[in-house]
Amino acid sequence: MRKTLFKVHSWIALCALIPLIVISITGSVLVFKSEIDGLLMPDSHFVVDSSKQRQPLDNLITTTEKAFPTFVIGSWEVFNDDTADRVYLIERGTDTWYKFHIDQYSGEILSQPVGTSHYFTDWFLELHYTFLLNDLKSLPGQTGTVLGFFFSIFLLILGITGLIIYRKFWQRLFSVRWKATLQIVLSDIHKMTGVIGSPIILILAITGGYFNWAVWYHEVFEHAEEEHFILTENLYSETINFQTILDDSKKQIATFNGTFLVMPLEPDENITLFGEVDSSNPLASEYANTVTYNKQTGEHMANWDIREVGIGWKVIDSFRKLHFGYFAGLISKILWCVIGLSPVWLAGTGFYLWFTRRKRKKLSQRNRVQKRQSPANT
Repeated sequence: MRKTLFKVHSWIALCALIPLIVISITGSVLVFKSEIDGLLMPDSHFVVDSSKQRQPLDNLITTTEKAFPTFVIGSWEVFNDDTADRVYLIERGTDTWYKFHIDQYSGEILSQPVGTSHYFTDWFLELHYTFLLNDLKSLPGQTGTVLGFFFSIFLLILGITGLIIYRKFWQRLFSVRWKATLQIVLSDIHKMTGVIGSPIILILAITGGYFNWAVWYHEVFEHAEEEHFILTENLYSETINFQTILDDSKKQIATFNGTFLVMPLEPDENITLFGEVDSSNPLASEYANTVTYNKQTGEHMANWDIREVGIGWKVIDSFRKLHFGYFAGLISKILWCVIGLSPVWLAGTGFYLWFTRRKRKKLSQRNRVQKRQSPANT
């Protein structure tokens, strides 16, 4: 059994070597996405003065529509700190998304609309999830998403098989035979790195696989027989007051704070406001709750409070913080970044160990052949 698992572990690692290195490096960098954005584009990522009161959302929407009349607002990311609001636009008559930044306190437009993978970290995010394959017209639309899902499965299998194969290594977890040969030293470090990092690696594999599967399912299965609706104009009434929606949402769910406003993107959709609530659960995300409003009248329609649903939904919601590792501030982010890079080391040491074993095996086979063909055996 152990020998079979070892072969499965080795061959999956070899087949998925390069993609898993890409996923590992990009994922570790993206743990600090917000911080990197602040360093690379401080003039658009941050606002000048966050001590002021937010402008009414309707004023900001009017400013956006006047500045970019060839676009329709698709969604709006709301911030109440020194981070500028991020607005996601759709070019009229297309399904192409753009985004820009706006100062929610002064109403100043801080950047021009660019593609959603224009900035370095956004491009890295696309590389992390799709290997940049989804936009290649020579391939089916969700090729990169599907590959990302299967490589997550491979990472999960590697983590599980590694734990089973080296289950006894827990007894001497931090004991590396430094005075032994290079192969033995690297083998011990490989086992130690894998065993220590395996819990987080398994979490990353499961959560990352789920995200890719969710996108794949939505795009391929839910829209298998229908084209995406193409927006040419707003699907909500001009009389809708979005600031009233923001204010009313706080009354609908106790301690609710809106973080992401999604406009109706198809005829059968309404206005949905995602948000966070005070919770004893440190893994509850900032998008865990929703309040829905009628797109024609602005009347309240429904609530979704993560504190009142079953454990299954709470687990799925926790995937966001678990995948990006920001549930415990800087400490968890550093830990996730370091452990997230461990597949790079595991790939390097694993390949070396496989190569040396293969080389030694071939040499042994050659010696046996030469011994059989020697004059003494004829």
